[in-house]
Formats: sequence, C-alpha cells, structure tokens
Amino acid sequence: MNGRANDEYERRLERAAELRAFGAGGGDEPGDEETRRKMRQVDNAARADYLIRDAIARGEFDNLKYAGKPIPGLGEKYDPDWWIKGLIQRENLTGLGPKAILLRKEDAELDDQLDALYTEKQVRETVEDFNARVIDARRQLLGGPPVITKTRDVDGEVARWQERRAARAAAAAPAEPEPETRRSWWRRLWGGQR
Repeated sequence: MNGRANDEYERRLERAAELRAFGAGGGDEPGDEETRRKMRQVDNAARADYLIRDAIARGEFDNLKYAGKPIPGLGEKYDPDWWIKGLIQRENLTGLGPKAILLRKEDAELDDQLDALYTEKQVRETVEDFNARVIDARRQLLGGPPVITKTRDVDGEVARWQERRAARAAAAAPAEPEPETRRSWWRRLWGGQR
C-alpha cells in the first residue's frame, strides 16, 4: 500500500477501535474503568463521522431519492408553516383550513353535488345544511378570513336542479327517426311502382 492509503487504513482502524470501546462494557467486565475512560474520550462528532463514513463504504447512500437533484422547496422564501403544508400535500389531506375558505370551495362545487342527488327532498336537505353551516361560520369569531359566502335560496336551488335534470334528460334521449312509409309487399316485389 502507498503511504496515503495506509494512513487512511490506520485512521479507520483507530476509529473502529474507539467505537468498539465506546459500545462495549456491561459493568462486570474486567477493565470496566478503562472502557468508561475511552467512552469519555470519544466525542459525538467523531462517532457520527465514523458512522457516516462506514455507511458510505457500505453503499447505504447510493441511489437516494434526491441524488443529483435539487432539494424541493430549497431557495424559496421562509414559511413558518412549511412542515404542516408538506404534511397536507404528502398525506393528501382534505377538509382542513378556515371555515371561510372551505365554504367558498364547497359553494363552487355545490351545483355538481346537487346534480348527483336523486330526489327533491335530498336537494332541499343539502341546501338547508349548507345554509346552516354558512350562518354558523358567520357567527364564529375565531379570526381568519371573513365569511363572504352567501346562503342559497332553497326553492330557487330546487327549481334550478329540476331544470338541469330536465335538460340532461332531453340531451340523453335519442332523437326519434322519421316514420318510414311502408309499401305493400306487392309493390316492393314489382320494383317500387306506386
């Protein structure tokens, strides 16, 4: 071995010996005092350095997820809630946030939700529930953005739901073909003379 490789090898052996001394010792072994003294001599930085180098040598840092790629979110402005936003995005959580924002989103999707219902009673109950939650959110003084979502007229929503339903039924109904005039079998046989 050349001098540099030999020095590296000896240094790794010393570190391994320090780590073994650091992790050894149960209390009843001979030389227990010496083990404790060696443990005090090995500082955490040296131990961490050895563990990292050992993991690199074993190849545990090969093929990591972001190897050779920029770390996502690095370089953006500081956001104190970065961890909660990351959790919501990673876990695909929904239904979290201020009531004002959630009600705005629900208001935008309410027509589609109503179109999926089958009876007028279900539509009325859904709109009444939505209106009750809007009124309740207006009464809350928890802070956050103001509730600007308007309540909906129940009878008006039912009428709109019926119109949309009738329009979908008309669009889905097949167009009736024109009735074909039937000729008698005798005229069909003789070549279409009328």
